[in-house]
Amino acid sequence: MNAYRSLFVARFSLLLQYRAAALAGIGTQFFWGLLKVMVLEAFFQQSTTAQPITLQETLGYIWLGQAFLFAIVPWSGDREIQELIRSGAVGYDLLRPTDLYNFWLTRALAMRTAPIVLRALPLLILTMVLFPQIGLAEWALAPPPSVASLGAFLLTFMGAILLSAALTMLLTVSMMWTLSGEGLNQMAPTLVTILSGMIVPLPLFPDWFKPILAILPFSGLLDKPFRLFTGNLPPEALLNVLLHQTVWIVVLIGLGRFLVSRGVNRLIIQGG
Repeated sequence: MNAYRSLFVARFSLLLQYRAAALAGIGTQFFWGLLKVMVLEAFFQQSTTAQPITLQETLGYIWLGQAFLFAIVPWSGDREIQELIRSGAVGYDLLRPTDLYNFWLTRALAMRTAPIVLRALPLLILTMVLFPQIGLAEWALAPPPSVASLGAFLLTFMGAILLSAALTMLLTVSMMWTLSGEGLNQMAPTLVTILSGMIVPLPLFPDWFKPILAILPFSGLLDKPFRLFTGNLPPEALLNVLLHQTVWIVVLIGLGRFLVSRGVNRLIIQGG
């Protein structure tokens, strides 16, 4: 256990060094957040029917999505590990006295949590604290309606991090089964951003599609935790959300471990 903890701390500390990239990311995410806020505000103003989510809840949904964009959306696998697999240098990892899947999963967890410090906290402070001070209170991120809602969000957000790390591992391991791994790594982010609610909040999707979205693992990444934060889901929904996340975490980790074990057995490393 100490080995995994040391790896997590070392990897987390390394990722915190990319401050310039994080600053550029904050500016980009803030711009797209404002754009989405204006588009959806115009939608609500012109809508003549009642929506399953209020404008204030939608604004919270948007700003949380922009803040935690790189924490909970598995944009790609671990590029360093994929390059090790491609070059054959993964043999060094095979010699380590640790479980290979757990070793890589620990790196994925560090990759998912470091952006919280670099990107999420500044955006949350800007939209929740500074917006009301500069006359943009109507676009600000409102705090959770109750302590219970905040607690439910924090618990499900931890589940979202684990779920995202499990999905990241599938993208990483895909390198063992493809020549370049780029196909899946290019398609997955688009699929995840749409089906998790990053582009349009899932409550605004057509009614016939919502049951499918609720079953898929992607709603546990973003939609359900954020709706608990904004109050669109009551705190009493916490157990159902945690159950949904837990089932998919177990399934995805089980699948990842299976693919790693099979991939190692078929892996051929050329050279000395």
